[in-house]
Formats: sequence, C-alpha cells, structure tokens
Amino acid sequence: MNLPNKLTMLRIILIPFFMGVLYMGFPGANWVALAIFIVASLTDLLDGKIARKYNLVTDFGKFADPLADKMLTTAAMLWFVENGQMGAWALLIVLVREFAVSGLRMIASDKGRVIAAGWSGKVKTASTMVCIVLMFLPIPAIVNTICVWIIAITTLYSGVEYFVKNKDVIQSA
Repeated sequence: MNLPNKLTMLRIILIPFFMGVLYMGFPGANWVALAIFIVASLTDLLDGKIARKYNLVTDFGKFADPLADKMLTTAAMLWFVENGQMGAWALLIVLVREFAVSGLRMIASDKGRVIAAGWSGKVKTASTMVCIVLMFLPIPAIVNTICVWIIAITTLYSGVEYFVKNKDVIQSA
C-alpha cells in the first residue's frame, strides 16, 4: 500500500477516536477531538498532493479517499446535530447529495466512464472541513449559523453541478 493510501486509511482509523473522545466528554474533549479532526483533514490534503505529484493514483485511492472524507465530515456533523449546533435538514442535504453523486458515479462506471471530482466538489469538501473546525471553536451563534449555510449551499451547488455536467449519463440509463 502506497503512502497516499496509508494516509487515507489513517483518516478512516481516526474517525472512531474522534467520536470516542467527543462522547467521553472529559474536560477539553472538544479540543482533543478538534485536533484529531484537523490531523485527519490534513491527511486528505497531503494524500492528494502526494498521489498527484508522484503519480500514485490507485483504484483504492479513487474509492477510499472520497469515502473517508464523507465518513469524517458526516461524523462531525452528526455530533453537531446531536448537540443542536446544526439542523438535521442541513445534514440531510449533505447525505442526499453524497448518495446521489455516488449513484451517478456507479451508473457512469457501469458504462465504463469515470466521473472525477469536480472543482465544486473540492470547494465543498474544503469549505465543509473549515466550517467544521470553526464550529468546534467557541464562536458566536451567528458564525455557527453561517457555517451551516455554507455547508448546505456548497453541497447543493456541487451536487447540482455533478448532475448538470453528467446529464448524459442519466439520460442514457
């Protein structure tokens, strides 16, 4: 297994530790969880750079990297919903988009086509991760609300863009 794939696996392995720390609720647990989340998020940035620079892109990486991102961000957003920082409606937008885009990719794959991550998807992932970090900080409620809306809007935009750019995949299904 190459280094980018190991970093992706590390991100996946960190998720239960991230959630476990949050549920332990000891003094400073949010700060420890935030540190874990940041480290996990940085592995996403690092594995992509290494994979592209050294041409280490693999089928495992193409599958596992976006899955690891979804698992990490969904875990954090579940925590925020449980704690009243995020409405379930916003998490539902995220989950519906992820399932829909994954379904689109599966249909395309059956036709021998790969739908690569688009720019808006990368913006969505980056802005979501930044907003999640901010939401762990002691920020004013309005900033938290803005973060939720940024997550929802970038997610919606990205999802719509995937379907508009790949409408031929659906039309021929």
